[in-house]
Amino acid sequence: MCGFVGLIQARGVEADVVPSLVLGLQAVQHRGQDAAGIATWDRSDRIRLYKDVGRVSEVFTDEAIRALPGRAGVGHVRYPTGGGATRNDAQPFMTRRPSIALAHNGNLTNLAEIRRHLAIRGMRAVSLCDSESILLALADELQQQQLVGHSTEDLVVAVRRTMQRLRGGYSVVALAEIDGELTLATFRDPHGIRPAVYGRTPGGGWAVASESVSLDVNDARLEGEVPPGGLVLLRPGGEPVVVEILHEAQRHCIFEDIYFARPDSVMAGSRVYARRWAFGERLAREWQARGLEADVVVAVPDTSRPAAQAMAERLGLPYREGFIKNRYSGRTFIMPDQATREAAMRLKINLIDEIFRDQRVVIVDDSIVRGTTMRRLVQMVRQHDPREIHVAIFSPAVRHPCFYGIDMPSQYELVAHGPEQGSALEARLAIAFGADTVAFLSEEGLLEVAGAEICAACFTGIYPIEVNEEERGDIVRDRRPHIVADAAALTFE
Repeated sequence: MCGFVGLIQARGVEADVVPSLVLGLQAVQHRGQDAAGIATWDRSDRIRLYKDVGRVSEVFTDEAIRALPGRAGVGHVRYPTGGGATRNDAQPFMTRRPSIALAHNGNLTNLAEIRRHLAIRGMRAVSLCDSESILLALADELQQQQLVGHSTEDLVVAVRRTMQRLRGGYSVVALAEIDGELTLATFRDPHGIRPAVYGRTPGGGWAVASESVSLDVNDARLEGEVPPGGLVLLRPGGEPVVVEILHEAQRHCIFEDIYFARPDSVMAGSRVYARRWAFGERLAREWQARGLEADVVVAVPDTSRPAAQAMAERLGLPYREGFIKNRYSGRTFIMPDQATREAAMRLKINLIDEIFRDQRVVIVDDSIVRGTTMRRLVQMVRQHDPREIHVAIFSPAVRHPCFYGIDMPSQYELVAHGPEQGSALEARLAIAFGADTVAFLSEEGLLEVAGAEICAACFTGIYPIEVNEEERGDIVRDRRPHIVADAAALTFE
């Protein structure tokens, strides 16, 4: 999972765009902590690029910002689900002929196939990142239309032919000269699995981002979401040009709403905060139906707060902040390996004793993937002598891998993977965590709140885009080489 921002200044604006790009990237820093980069289009029509490992504030020093003049640009924060956490794999990527700067969020499932096609065309990616292959494929298709002076029709044909080759979940932002004018272009996979929005900046400029919060910090007014399978072209002073390229049934990734997105973002037509609140209300109804009782509801910060507050309100219980998060710790789920996650967990959270002591406490969290956080939290709470510990999760059990951009490509690292389902699975996890009970939101409850137009493959095992055995093996080999050392791990259920 990653985050991107694209900006093109209004006509007549002389200020460089890079400070606004940095603001936009900081607003989506939660989507990636490993690397950051910005490419700008300067006033001599040259692309300038700077990227490095680290967070936005670490990479973009005053010196780096001064080296990126320009009236338009694209920026990116990286959390690798393919390739590595190196400067070489950081985004954006660029080509000189034709001049394109591009950033991408998501994951291609047929990357090996794309690279073979590029090799036949005499093109080779120098990084392990699939975004570079998207850029090379798009540049190649554009060059096949004509070498210079590309038109909107040329770009539409090039994007269509590129999308026909790509499989997976992706959203893309690119900067290029089209119809003789600097153009911000953005497109999404045919199912709209990965998010992208666009908005108008004061004076008539445009912004594109993975989440609407990047528009907010730049005073841009949200105009809409990039349609699934659609291409949107944006130019200063003009209206958006929206072209349907390859549209399939919409399957927005529901894990965005559950975990990744900021609560103040607007995504898939609704505020993320409101959807998490609705998940909490539905979870409370299901929890009541089990006949369970408690004294207090506590959220695991930060994502689960709306759901925990809704659950407490519905149950008529007090909501308390029992876990205090170290604001300088990262998000453990998106850290690069399990050992790092374990160490970070020890620094991430501290407890307030009197919230837990002699209480029947409900701990609410967004999801359980590897179980690292919850196992440690329950151990910590037990040290404060609660009467009972109940774990309530406002999503179903994650039992299946994701191949579309969430960093869980192998079922063997998922703590809920296995033959058990329903109450048997919850009982096993309660024992594993040392809790009295574990309760997941039902799949029916998820669909009642979120609707049917979602990708919930990590819960249901129903994938909107087929991923064959070879492709699954390639994805696991890329992200989890220690798993594929065991040949049995290449057998997928």
